[in-house]
Amino acid sequence: MSLGSIDAAALVAQLDRFDAVIDARSPSEFALDRLPDAINWPVLDDEQRRVVGTIYTQQSTLQARKIGAAMVARNIADHVERQLADKPREWQPLVYCWRGGQRSGALAWYLSEIGFRTTRLTGGYKAWRAVVREQLQTLPRGFEFHVLCGRTGSGKTRLLQALRAHGAQVLDLEALACHRGSILGGLPGVAQPSQKRFDSLLWRALRQFDAAAPVFVESESRKIGALRVPESLIDHMRSRGCCLRVQLDDNARVQLLLRDYAHLRDDPAALNRLLDGLTELRGRQQVRAWQEDARAGRWEALFRSLMLRHYDPLYERSLRHGFAGLEHAPVVDLADGGPSALDDAARRLAT
Repeated sequence: MSLGSIDAAALVAQLDRFDAVIDARSPSEFALDRLPDAINWPVLDDEQRRVVGTIYTQQSTLQARKIGAAMVARNIADHVERQLADKPREWQPLVYCWRGGQRSGALAWYLSEIGFRTTRLTGGYKAWRAVVREQLQTLPRGFEFHVLCGRTGSGKTRLLQALRAHGAQVLDLEALACHRGSILGGLPGVAQPSQKRFDSLLWRALRQFDAAAPVFVESESRKIGALRVPESLIDHMRSRGCCLRVQLDDNARVQLLLRDYAHLRDDPAALNRLLDGLTELRGRQQVRAWQEDARAGRWEALFRSLMLRHYDPLYERSLRHGFAGLEHAPVVDLADGGPSALDDAARRLAT
C-alpha cells in the first residue's frame, strides 16, 4: 500500500506531478467549484448524501454509517471497474473531498490497496479554497496591467481577442464571468459560474502569466453581473495600471452593439424586463421610451439612445473616479472597428 498526503499550500507547486486529480464529492459540489483539471468520482451522489443525512438526523449515527458505507463501497467499485482498466502501475492520483475526511479517505484507501501511489489532500477542498482566496490578495500585484478603457461598444473585448491572437497575455474577465458586465450583459443560454468558480478560474489565469510581460485587461467595475472581482485586482489595475483609451466612431459603436446584443431582439418582452432595472437610474419616462422602441423594433434607435443616455455617462463617471490619469492616456483608434483595424491595433500594442 502507498498512501500519502499533501497540504493545500504545498500542492500549489506540485499539481502537475499527479496523473489525475480526483474529486470525491457529489456532482453538485463539483459543479460549484473544483481544483484545476479535476475529474468527479462521487463517493456519494447528491441523492445518496441526502438520504444518509436524513437517517443521521432522524434515526442514528450508526444506522447512517451502515447505509452510507454500503453506498460508498458500491460507488467506489463502479469507479474502479469503469475508470481503472487502462491505468498502469505508475499512475499517481490525488484525491480530495470537502474536508479531506471520510469520502476521500475511503477512495484513496481503495486506490492505494490496488497498488497505485495515491495522495490525499489534507483539509480537502475547503483548505484549497482558503489558499486560492489568500493568493488572490497578492497575485495581482506581481503584474503590469495594460488597461483598455473605452465607452460601451468601442471594441475593447474584440481588441483583447486580437491581442491574444498576436501572442499577448490577456486577462478576459468577462469571458471568465460569462457576462458582458452590463444590465443587458447576460449571455444567451449561459449561466454565470459560482463566485467560487470564478475565483478559481481567475486564480488559475493569473498563475499562468509571465510577470516579465504586460497583461492586457479591460477596465471593469467591481461586479460583472452577479460576480465580484477581487478588490486586490481592481485596486491594482486602477492605481498601477497603464491606461489605453480605446476610441471608435459612434456609428460604428452602434453597429457593434447591434451585433453583440442581437439575441435580445428575438425576445423584446425579456429585453423590456431587463430595461425595468434602469428605472431608478434613468427614470420611468426614459425607460418607457426605450421599451416602446423595443416593441416597435426600432433597434438602432434604441441602442444609440441607450449608448448615449445611459452607458456613456455611467462609464465616463466610473472611469474618472477609477483612473485619475485617463485623460492623458495614449489613444487607440480602432477606425471602423473591423477585423483589419483590430488586427493593426493589436499588432502595435503587442510588440
